[in-house]
Amino acid sequence: MFFYDPTFIILIPALLLAGWAQYKVQSTFHRYARVPSSSGITGAQVARKLLLANGIDDVTVEPVRGNLTDHYHPTKKTLFLSEPVFGASTISAICVAAHEVGHAIQHKEDYKPLSIRSMLVPVANFGNYTAWILFFVGLIFSMDFLVEIGIVLFTFVVLFQLVTLPVEFNASSRALAQVSYQGFLNTDELRYGKKVLNAAALTYVAAALMAILQLLRLLIIFGGLRRD
Repeated sequence: MFFYDPTFIILIPALLLAGWAQYKVQSTFHRYARVPSSSGITGAQVARKLLLANGIDDVTVEPVRGNLTDHYHPTKKTLFLSEPVFGASTISAICVAAHEVGHAIQHKEDYKPLSIRSMLVPVANFGNYTAWILFFVGLIFSMDFLVEIGIVLFTFVVLFQLVTLPVEFNASSRALAQVSYQGFLNTDELRYGKKVLNAAALTYVAAALMAILQLLRLLIIFGGLRRD
């Protein structure tokens, strides 16, 4: 069976990193979500103040249910903050809110990696669900062209994950600079905030590694079948 072939071992490093990343981001976020900031400002206030400070007056800030569900929606021009971030005045809340503002600033400035990622979204989403179907069908019916199309589609998934890395790292860098300049966090708090954002970045590294190794696995399987 495909799921039990020896190439699955290739994914072990990514699986281990993904597990560690999820643990790290959850534990780090919750740790500093219990540490109030000296400024007493909430995540929502941080977002709104930073948006205005950067000349962005057409983006709204709204609460969204869940934990670590914070995101910026460029089409809706809305910055969604999760419940533990929106109304909280903790180190985690301030840094996460500022990170999402970083994406809004990227959008305003037409930050190229963000533009590329936006263009890749439709094909990456399509490839993520379709590539495996085509790959399986191609293997079952010995239709190499379907397997090749599946591999090409999954390549766009890998590209999306890779271009996501500079987008996220840049947003975090902007966030730390902004909260420091605006005085929302003092020097010690800024050091803790960096830990929160670094932990979050690890999840994107794990996702990129998983995509790369999945693609490698597909290539190895296909190459082995062609030799047979």
